[in-house]
Amino acid sequence: MEKSKVLIIGATGRLGYHLAQFSLQFGHPTYILIRDSSLNDPNKAQKLNFLSTAGAIPLKGSLEDENSLTEAVKQVDVVICSIPSKQALDQKLLLKVIKESGCIKKFIPSEFGVDPNKIQLYNLAHRFYAGKTEIRRLIEAEDIPYTYICCNLFVGYLLPSLAQPGLKAPPRDKVTIFGDGNAKAVFVKDVDVAACTINAIDDPRTLNKTLYLRPQGNVYSINELVAMWENKIGRELEKIHVPEEELLLKIKESSYPDNLEMIFIYSAFVKGDHTYFDIDECGVDGTKLYPHLKFTTVNEHLDTLV
Repeated sequence: MEKSKVLIIGATGRLGYHLAQFSLQFGHPTYILIRDSSLNDPNKAQKLNFLSTAGAIPLKGSLEDENSLTEAVKQVDVVICSIPSKQALDQKLLLKVIKESGCIKKFIPSEFGVDPNKIQLYNLAHRFYAGKTEIRRLIEAEDIPYTYICCNLFVGYLLPSLAQPGLKAPPRDKVTIFGDGNAKAVFVKDVDVAACTINAIDDPRTLNKTLYLRPQGNVYSINELVAMWENKIGRELEKIHVPEEELLLKIKESSYPDNLEMIFIYSAFVKGDHTYFDIDECGVDGTKLYPHLKFTTVNEHLDTLV
């Protein structure tokens, strides 16, 4: 089967760079949308040079420039957007162009996190998830073919601190347990998310579906994470228990975006937003679709932090 031609927006970002690399590795003709300003950033310029050398085709443009978007979209079959979540609404013009082009057989919007349809704390999230939801409704209203990728959290966020606000490394003396500590969160390495995403491009099973990633070795409660960490460092940590009501009060007393970390902890480790629901007919389980993919486990990641 002929490989789809792919346009990646955000290829100089951490996830976008991996997406572009796997797209090339898996044999897709790969186009990357680049801003002029990216060439002035040494780190971004280095990534662009590597991708171009590997075969990616750079196209100058931006999400604010309709003409450049139109020229880019009409050259491909699939569009993947990996801009930061807080910029989700910047995809509106892109949706207009995709709709008018009529040539895109799949759009993968910038999600790559918790399913915004399943979040149980909209009143706390300061519209962090509302932008993603709005983009979903626009995609569906315009009948644009899609796949939503929900990988929950990357291993580089919250996991390195064992979900301890303000810490950058795992604690070695005392640890805070939020709620009863039993709600399970999901952590996936960004490179693994990218590999799964590219596998889904030409897979008809993912068309107009939400693709969830819940690898068995990547789903843990905070109680389980702490026990695993204690075993690795050979000592027991002092446990400080913070009930849900106390965490909620701290969130409400703090200003946005300073309280985002606590909001994410509340969502994942108290409300269980990653795992409280079963995958229904509107979704598919990426780990079952692609059993050949090996996911870096939470245990393996914690080994790097000892």
